[in-house]
Amino acid sequence: MTPGTRDKAGTIDVLVVDDDFMVARVHRTFVERVQPFRVVGVAHTGRQAIEAVGELRPDLVLLDLYLPDLFGLDVIPRLRTAGHDCDVMVISAAQEAGTVRGAVRRGVVDYLLKPFDFEDLRPRLERYAAQRGRLLTTVVRGQADVDRVLAGAIVPAPALTLPKGMSVETAELVERALRATDGTLSATECAAMTGISRVSARRYLEYFHSIGSAEVSLRYGAAGRPERGYSWRA
Repeated sequence: MTPGTRDKAGTIDVLVVDDDFMVARVHRTFVERVQPFRVVGVAHTGRQAIEAVGELRPDLVLLDLYLPDLFGLDVIPRLRTAGHDCDVMVISAAQEAGTVRGAVRRGVVDYLLKPFDFEDLRPRLERYAAQRGRLLTTVVRGQADVDRVLAGAIVPAPALTLPKGMSVETAELVERALRATDGTLSATECAAMTGISRVSARRYLEYFHSIGSAEVSLRYGAAGRPERGYSWRA
């Protein structure tokens, strides 16, 4: 990740790139719900994205891959050739292993599959903001400092450091419930298994998802909104 050089009162400027106008609007709304992010522009083609990065100088680009003029991954080297060092987070329906490998080789900071909802994007943005903050403040005095920066760029925050208001005991309860479940576990089911409230169960499940220990899929029933199902990532 590249921390940039401009002082913008701590904000992280984002360019949203998606060929679908409605999808781009939804992504913009999601991003602007997370502090300290702000959307400074929207582009719908690869060439528009390259021009917008030159004009707006965003810190982060949310990049769709299926653009009408360029494949999204081909946009990244063009940005680098033009001297732009913004970070790129891929948001795409592309699940091919070769595409994911290509994204990694081009240095993307994250890769989120469509379709997703706000609770899928939020922890990734928060993780990016935390890592960016570490890069901005890190003073390298030796190899240990370098190792800490690289480790932070590769793996999520360690599970031992729980957010404020969460307990190790409850986290262990939820983890055991996840590990013991074949298939997926909803927040309601987790609450019934562990004896905690549904709200608390959802919070712990989302925490495990945010650090990469749990996967999330959407359950579609006969009627109503889809339900989030969680499974432990082996």
